Amino acid sequence: MARVRPGEAANPAPPTVQRVRVRFAKRGRLRFLSHRDVARSFERAVRRAGVPVAHSHGFSPHPRLSWIGAAPTGSASEAEYLEIGLTRPVDPAALAGALDAALPDGLDVLEAAVADGAALAERIDGSRWLIELSGVAPDALRAALAALLAESSVVVERVTPSGRRQIDVRAALVRADVVDAAGGVSSGLSGSTSPDQSPSCAIMAVVVRQTTPAVRPDDVLGALDVVAGLRPPVPAKATRMAQGLLDHRGDLADPLGPDRVTTRA
Repeated sequence: MARVRPGEAANPAPPTVQRVRVRFAKRGRLRFLSHRDVARSFERAVRRAGVPVAHSHGFSPHPRLSWIGAAPTGSASEAEYLEIGLTRPVDPAALAGALDAALPDGLDVLEAAVADGAALAERIDGSRWLIELSGVAPDALRAALAALLAESSVVVERVTPSGRRQIDVRAALVRADVVDAAGGVSSGLSGSTSPDQSPSCAIMAVVVRQTTPAVRPDDVLGALDVVAGLRPPVPAKATRMAQGLLDHRGDLADPLGPDRVTTRA
C-alpha cells in the first residue's frame, strides 16, 4: 500500500469544479418519506443518471449532496432544495431532466441553476406553507388566526429526540391568512367565505421565520389550539409552497435567483 504523504487525502477524489442547486417537490404518498429516505433516493438517482457527482475523500467516500431545510415527514412540498458538487461542468436543465427521469414519481425535480453568489443557506430564512383543515369552517379558522396574531407570544411544547422543547410559534409567525382553494387570500381575517372554499374545509397560508428548532405546521396548529381551542377532527394536510429570504412585506425571494439586497422583516 502506498504511503500517504502529510497533507494529502487517504483516497483522493476528483475536485469539485461546479455546484448546481436543485429545487424539487415531494408529492402524494412520498410526502411520508423521511429525509434520510429522500437523500438515499437522490443518491441512487445520481448514479442511475450518470451525473458526474463529486465525492468526499477518505476510505468511505460519499457523494457531495448538501441539503437545507428538509420538510418534516408527512408534509408535502413544492420547494425542497439541495446542492450537488460536480467534477465537470454540466447544463443545469439537462441535469434536472436526467435526475427527474431517474427519481420515483412523487419526487419531482422542478428546476436547477448554477450555484453563484451567496451560499444556499444564506438565501433561505423563511417558508410559506398551505395547510388544509378538513372539517373546520373558514370562519372558525379566521377567528382562531385573529386570536393568535393578537398575542405577542404563544409557546407550544414539542417532543424531540433530545427531549422536550419549548417553541414560541408567535415569534416565528410572519403572516397568516385564510385562503381559497387556489391559494388566494379569501378575505383577510374578516368577511364571508370565498365561494371557492368549502364550508367544511378551511385553508390557511402561513409564512414562518426560520428558527432553531424550526416552527412546523403542527406547531402552528398547536398554537391555534392554545389560543382558541381549534382542533381539526382529522389530520391536517400541509404543503410547503416556497422557501427564501424574507423581505419587509413577508414575501420570499427565490433561492435560485440572482443575489439581491433584501430588507429583512
